[in-house]
Amino acid sequence: MLERQHIIKSVEKDSIAEEVGIEVGDILISINGEAIKDALDYHYYLTEEYLEILIRKQDGSEWILEIEKDEDEALGIEFQSSLMDEYKSCTNKCVFCFIDQLPEGMRETLYFKDDDSRLSFLQGNYITLTNMKDKDIERIIRYRLSPINLSVHATNPELRKRMLNNRFADNLMGYIEKFYEAGIIMNGQIVLCKGLNDGDELDRSISELSKFIPYMQSVSVVPVGLSKHREGLYELEPFTKEDAKKTLAIIHHWQEKLYKEHSTHFIHAGDEFYILAEEPMPEEENYDGYLQLENGVGMVRLFLDEFDAYYDTLEKSEKSKEVSIVTGLLAYDILNEMINKLALKFPNIKINLYPIINKFFGERITVSGLLTGQDIINQISGKSLGDYLLLPNNLLRSGEEVLLDNVTVTDIENALQVKVAVVKSIGKDFIDKIIE
Repeated sequence: MLERQHIIKSVEKDSIAEEVGIEVGDILISINGEAIKDALDYHYYLTEEYLEILIRKQDGSEWILEIEKDEDEALGIEFQSSLMDEYKSCTNKCVFCFIDQLPEGMRETLYFKDDDSRLSFLQGNYITLTNMKDKDIERIIRYRLSPINLSVHATNPELRKRMLNNRFADNLMGYIEKFYEAGIIMNGQIVLCKGLNDGDELDRSISELSKFIPYMQSVSVVPVGLSKHREGLYELEPFTKEDAKKTLAIIHHWQEKLYKEHSTHFIHAGDEFYILAEEPMPEEENYDGYLQLENGVGMVRLFLDEFDAYYDTLEKSEKSKEVSIVTGLLAYDILNEMINKLALKFPNIKINLYPIINKFFGERITVSGLLTGQDIINQISGKSLGDYLLLPNNLLRSGEEVLLDNVTVTDIENALQVKVAVVKSIGKDFIDKIIE
């Protein structure tokens, strides 16, 4: 058995790796005499400008390759495992966990709960730090890994232990203190649950986290997602319009205070809260550079601004066609306003906007990213679809044309007898896919 089988899956053409003779199937053993444990080790040692890389070839021979390169220059290789190690699964049983709310029969990978600190650096995942040891924290600090994305949820240690169902969940603030002292950049996330970490507890969390500005650079507050598959799980209630308004009032209070003190808004509400409260989206400058887009913070504002900027460059046209679009209930009114605006310049393009009720996960789930192929097919079958149907790209598995229920784009085309085009979450692409 080899120490760690860091098998090379691909070698980029004309890369450093190809130039020195690294091939698919070779095994990386060490860099500058240091055994490579995982992807963090690899990325850390790769920053050296002079490298001695030990490679084991497929015939068993070992080569030491001497490489001189720029500090930020990559070798041009990919490994069979992007993490170069086993993934650490989550040891928590969070009261709000969406994976626990998935129905049976979905693809196996969807049921895996990761809570791996390495994925926070490599892929931007949010982690709880509950399965980390002191040596893991020390490695993050020694390697200067930034940013680290943290699932906070509550700074009250007893409440956090209760929400995560983990007796080790009360050590978060100590870890944050260590990162702060070491100058490690952090982002935080709070999944807000009615009656648990909202109200005064949210106010406390914002207050305590703001003490770590500027290294804690942003915190998002997003509402818990509640599917219909919650039998036997902690009883949680959805937020009402009034609840959303109260949450936004707390956040806006802190934004005003912290911007005066630190020139950053710091704490940000997910777009869903603004839609639920029927309040306008903040302007671009309120998002401090859109640090929390992946958490649904500022996506609507960015999309609207991109749409308007491109729309203003377009001339009126008489081109004619019929197009259909599907969306979750949450974005329906926003998209409908944009479609009405497009009609002013493209009066002969008929655009059918179909809101899809989420029967698969339950009607409380209103975001487009959790729509399934079967709901789309069942609800627009027999309706006028026109020349083609547009699907938002956030309901597809990354890099593939597969939805959460394993229905493919081709399955939808065959079932509805219409060509399907996928739209990126970019205002210009939204317009182009409709008019071109």
